[in-house]
Amino acid sequence: MDAIKAAEYARALYSAHGDKAEAEAAQKMRACEEVGKDSEAADWKAVRQAVRAMRGPNQT
Repeated sequence: MDAIKAAEYARALYSAHGDKAEAEAAQKMRACEEVGKDSEAADWKAVRQAVRAMRGPNQT
């Protein structure tokens, strides 16, 4: 998955799940890893990173 497609998925996931979008992507990534779908897991990792970049740094 290219960066543009990952950003599109991240935007859609973030609009659907809000602040829980990163956790949702991480859960899907782990589920794919468990069943051996390494390519899909890499895609979800890219989406997770894009969500994290959209959210920005954590505030304290």
